[in-house]
Amino acid sequence: MLALLCGGQGTLSDTIFDLVADQPAAEPIFAAAAAVLGADPREFIRTRSADELSVNHTSQILTVTSTLAIHACIADLLTEQTAVTGYSVGEMAAWSIAGVWTADEALRLTDIRARLMQDAAGPDGRLGYVRGLDRAALEPLLARHRCEIAIKNPDLLFVIGGAERHVIALCEEAAKEGARAGLLAVKIASHTTGLAQACKPLQQALDASNQAAVARQRVLLAGGDGERIFTAEDATAKLANQVAHPIDWAATLEALAELGVTEVLDLGPGHALAEMMRASQPSMRCYAADGFRTIDGLRNWVVFNK
Repeated sequence: MLALLCGGQGTLSDTIFDLVADQPAAEPIFAAAAAVLGADPREFIRTRSADELSVNHTSQILTVTSTLAIHACIADLLTEQTAVTGYSVGEMAAWSIAGVWTADEALRLTDIRARLMQDAAGPDGRLGYVRGLDRAALEPLLARHRCEIAIKNPDLLFVIGGAERHVIALCEEAAKEGARAGLLAVKIASHTTGLAQACKPLQQALDASNQAAVARQRVLLAGGDGERIFTAEDATAKLANQVAHPIDWAATLEALAELGVTEVLDLGPGHALAEMMRASQPSMRCYAADGFRTIDGLRNWVVFNK
């Protein structure tokens, strides 16, 4: 079985739309994104600074747009059962790919999600990473610097969140203990208790959204823990609460393996999820969409591996 992985926020390259920028299938996605972004995302990504692209609202919209645009260009080939899940805001794209929302609705809700998170978080939140310390070694640092685990990844890689100055201090101390650590481009403490105020209004927006059943040929897994989602109505609380609770991405990757997934396509942006899956499940064939030079090359890979 093929699995599609939908990426989360990170450093956005000005090339993220190059593969599909001129593809007719992606045009409706770019139009939907322009409605919430205020500009054509293809132009926006080329004309804004790195700081502007890392703004929470902008980053979330561009991330989901990139994923949905690539999916739109291969969707007609996905005729067999396919698993799909998303990392952080990537879960908004995953629900659309699974058939629950149209792309327009997914981007509209991503806009709401981003605004609610920013309102709840305030101006000084940040995410960082620590690689190489186990949880027992990390816990005292978290307590000392008033930070929280935001995401648990495979291979002793933790994303941490808190006030920026506290995240910086924790990363500096973790580095002294032999870990690799540093700031991420995400300027909000996603998946920590500081965003608790966003959960209820986000669930209300999700509950009021135009939903359809999960498509017959899709297996939708929650990005936070790998639990299978059979109906959207039963999972909106989980998706809304995700913004203020830690994600266990390592468990999600294990769930994909247990499901019988043999091939993985990371829809991006970037290729971090493919690398994590490859490290977690070395026997799987893992590729990232951004590794293909042409859309025809990507489509040929999908035909061969679906």
